[in-house]
Amino acid sequence: MPLLMCVPVPVCALQFCQAKHKDVTMAVLHELYGYLSVQAGNFECGNPENLKSKCIWVSEVKDHVLNVTGSSSQKFEAALHWILNSNKDLGIRLKGRDLSEPVSSVEEVFCLESAHPQMGLGCRFRRAVVTAITNLFLFFWSLITLWGFLIYLRYRWRKMEEEEQAMYEMVKKIIAVVQDHYKEWERNLERYPYVGIFHVRDSLIPPQSRKKMKRVWERAVDFLASNESRIQTESHRVAGEDMLVWRWTQPSYLSDSEH
Repeated sequence: MPLLMCVPVPVCALQFCQAKHKDVTMAVLHELYGYLSVQAGNFECGNPENLKSKCIWVSEVKDHVLNVTGSSSQKFEAALHWILNSNKDLGIRLKGRDLSEPVSSVEEVFCLESAHPQMGLGCRFRRAVVTAITNLFLFFWSLITLWGFLIYLRYRWRKMEEEEQAMYEMVKKIIAVVQDHYKEWERNLERYPYVGIFHVRDSLIPPQSRKKMKRVWERAVDFLASNESRIQTESHRVAGEDMLVWRWTQPSYLSDSEH
């Protein structure tokens, strides 16, 4: 009875098998890339096949690839392993049921998606036109917004200047009223040397303008309290009510000598 002997496999045969296996895997990957890129392009360009997503179910992709390449399920899974373990961007994304979570094994793959959709010339042209029009619209919208903001700032600055000037004019009028009241008191034409703040306001601003001039009046009152030493703010009881009044503190002869 002859003895059975183990015949070693030649190194060249092993290398040939490995090369053949790689060629088959590359063919599967090539078909995967082409199919997914076409489907993603269709989805981006009007979606004529009514796809729900660019991410195609793994069973659908598998059926297509096996039908076109004639490969086995093991070759398809080997291609998925290749994508999963590759450090390069192969343009194919493997996704699980939770599309936001990365997959760590072939068993977790739920769908596949192309990172580089293949679009026709007409679709690319339409998308380029839409993008250009959108960018142009955003540019002009930003320009109009900026122009409107500058116009608003200019309006605000002008209003502030007008309000500042109106405040100084009001301060001059208040000083004149308080000083004249004090002079009349010195000539025994007024009962008190002071005058009520609201009385001055009512004499300078007509009723229909008081709401409009409220801010100007308040700024003028604050300015006098902080910057005018000749007018003193006091509280007196007049006609049974406490009220704020202004008193002119500089004697008339000094005021006349200044003039």
